[in-house]
Formats: sequence, structure tokens, C-alpha cells
Amino acid sequence: MSRISRFIKLFRQAISGAETEYTTGSIDRAIFLLSVPMVLEMLMEGLFALVDIFFVAKLGKEATATIGLTEVVMSQIVAIALGLSMATTAMVARRIGEKDNEGAAVAAMQSILIGILICLIIAVVFYFKAGDILEFMGGSPDLIRIGTGYTRILLTGSSTMFFLYLLNAIFRGAGNAAIAMRTLWIANGINIILDPFLIFGIGPFPEMGVAGAAVATTIGRGVGVGYQVYHLVNGKSLVHLKLRHLQFVWDIIWKLLKVSSTGVLQFFIATASWLFIIRIIALFGDAAVAGYSIGIRIVIFTILPAWGMASAASTLVGQNLGAGQPDRAEKSVWRTAYFNMIFLTTISVLFVITAPWLIPFFTKEPEVIHQGVLCLRIICLGYIFYAYGMVIGQAFNGAGDTVTPTLINFVAFWMLQIPLSYTFAKLFAWGPVGVYWGIAISESLLALIAIAVFRRGKWKTVKI
Repeated sequence: MSRISRFIKLFRQAISGAETEYTTGSIDRAIFLLSVPMVLEMLMEGLFALVDIFFVAKLGKEATATIGLTEVVMSQIVAIALGLSMATTAMVARRIGEKDNEGAAVAAMQSILIGILICLIIAVVFYFKAGDILEFMGGSPDLIRIGTGYTRILLTGSSTMFFLYLLNAIFRGAGNAAIAMRTLWIANGINIILDPFLIFGIGPFPEMGVAGAAVATTIGRGVGVGYQVYHLVNGKSLVHLKLRHLQFVWDIIWKLLKVSSTGVLQFFIATASWLFIIRIIALFGDAAVAGYSIGIRIVIFTILPAWGMASAASTLVGQNLGAGQPDRAEKSVWRTAYFNMIFLTTISVLFVITAPWLIPFFTKEPEVIHQGVLCLRIICLGYIFYAYGMVIGQAFNGAGDTVTPTLINFVAFWMLQIPLSYTFAKLFAWGPVGVYWGIAISESLLALIAIAVFRRGKWKTVKI
């Protein structure tokens, strides 16, 4: 069989949706089988982010900036979802590695019950505070008038996003990254199709402006969640949820909350720093925020597939520790980080060269283009180091060690990124460029710290 034929066969296996234990055999093969669907999944998420900003940018800089400001707040909800999801993946993967499918199902249901309670609270709070949030974030009066509907719909309906992350975490823990991939392709595919119809009022659809983007997002994600639930209850998954699982198991809930609490804090530290970052950028006007919003969406387009590869490390670490193979778990992390570095270095070079042609594709406003080009070129310079940082951070999480990456994030984002960004932007009078340099430098230092701590090996002894 030729190399091309073997590659095609392996690729088909990767996207087939079969759940697999990755505790034996080739590590590179395991990384490929897990990474392909995760990268494709995140690629679709990134594609949606670009398409969304492409349509909304046609409405002007206020609408574009609305997305940027709302996403910063949304990122705090994402932090909670990621924290609980990370704990869920770690616990499900560990049970699968131990060949305890029933224990994996019980853990999955407990995480779902926790998620339901959290989402009810979030929906009530943000329904009434949408306008206040945009005002607090530094939005202009015109921005608040145009964007309040978008912010209210997206944040109130954020439970759909929450459960996309949470239920996909269950599938990843079970080694079925393909279901997670299909879920986001369905959710974001519907989103992309509905976006122009609801934003511009094409055909029988109402013209909703920027609020239409939020409606499209919520509908698409809701359909995706329905698809996930179907696969969890149809009996074909290693994690098969049944009515008898629908009860609180307090010792497991406590373990999930214990692991996820520092996980939430870990991601909150990272995402909350964006509040300060965008507040600094907002000091320089809506055009700066709009340029940053476009540039960061393009950055996300490549970072998300890289996160998909990093998520493969999380599953590999969890399953191999569960099988009593810590050395195989460590080797899996280094190999995954190496492949991720090659990918992001290539993208970094590409963006530095093509930034002046990429940004005008989304907007024709000169100042917005200028800021977007600077944002894209400077931030992607930190890709080479960050490729290792994101993989190792996920490896800690896959082992159930959420404390270590939380401390690393605190140092990198709060003690380095925010002070550096403010100093460069305001005290050195570099403007938004200072913020971009602050982000690139702090992300690179985060990776170096993570590598040094990972080499100590304490993560191998964590029990969950």
C-alpha cells in the first residue's frame, strides 16, 4: 500500500467517529487520529468567526466593535464552560482508560447537571444587563444603541455555547473526537448560512442588523447541542447516558467542582485579562477596537485548530495515566507540541507577509485596516513559543492538575500581559501597538514557564 493510500485510510478512520483507547500502539498515529477531527472541528469554529465578522463589518465600525466588546464578556462564560469541560474530559478519559464505562457515564451526567444550574443563572443575569455591559466596556452611545440587542441575545442564549463545549468534552474523553467535530460543523454551518439572511433581511427573513448575527449563532449552536444529546443517549457511544443516571451523585460532583474550580479560575484569569486589554484599546476609539476585532478573529482562525491539536494531548494524557503509563503520556505531549509548533510557525510567516491583503477583505475603512494589520502581524510573532504553551497547558489539565496552569496563567496574563500592554500603550505612547506587543511577549513567556514546570513531572502523580 502506498503512503498516499495509507494516509487516506488513516484520515477516514480519524473522521469515522469510532471511539478508541489510545494506550497502545504508535503515539504519532494516536496523535493523528485524535488531532484530525479536533483540528477540523476548530477550523470550522474559526471559519465561522471570520464569516461572522465579514458580514457584520458591512454594517460599520460600531457593529464590528460591538462583537469585539461582547466577545470579551462572552469569554468569561467560556472560561466557566472550559473549566468544567476540562474536568469532565479528564475524569471521563481516566475512567475509559480504566475500562470503567459506567463510571464515565455517571461522571458525564454529573457535569451536565452542574452545567444546567450554571446556565440558568447566567441567562437571568445577562438578559437585564446587556446595555450596561457595553457601557462598562467603553462603548460609545452609538455603539450601545446599535449593539444592545446583539449582546442581550448572545449572552442570554449562551447556554447553547456552554453545552457545545461541555458535551464535546465528554466525547473527547471517550476518544471520539469525530462526534465533536461533526457537532461544530453542523452548528457553525447553520450559523454561516443564516448570518446574511438575518443580518440583511434577505428573502422572507427580517432585517435584524447585528442582532441577526446573534440569532443565527444561537440557533446553530442549539441544533448542535441536540445532535450531541442524540449520540449520548442512542446507545452507540462508550458513554451511554440513561434515565437512571439522572440523579445527583454528590461525591463525583464534589470532585468535578474541585478540579473544575481551579480550571475555571485558570481560564478566567486568561479571559478576564481580555477585559483590561480591550479597555485599553477602547481608549483609542472605535476604529482601534474594530481593527483589533478583525485581526484577533483571523488570529483565532489559526489558534483554534492549534487548540484542537492541544486537546489531543489532554485525551492522551488522561487515558495513558488511567492505564498506568505516565512515560507514554509524557512522550505524547512532546510529540504533539512539536507538530503544533511546525503548524503555527508556518502560519506566522504567512500572516506577516499577507496581512495587508487579508484585513481589507473585511473592511475598507483605512484606520481599521491599519490597526488590523498591526494586530495580526505583531501577535502572530508569539506563535512559535505559544505552540508549546497551549499543548503543555492542556496536558496538565488532562492529568487533572488544574492548579499549575492556573498559576502560570496568573503570572503570564496578570503580572506580565496587562502591565506590559498598559505601559507600552499609555506610558510609552505606542497606542494600540503597545497592546499587541504586550500580548505577543506575555504569550511567549507563558510557554517558557510551562515547559520548565512540565519537565518536573509532578503532574504524573495527580489522582482524580
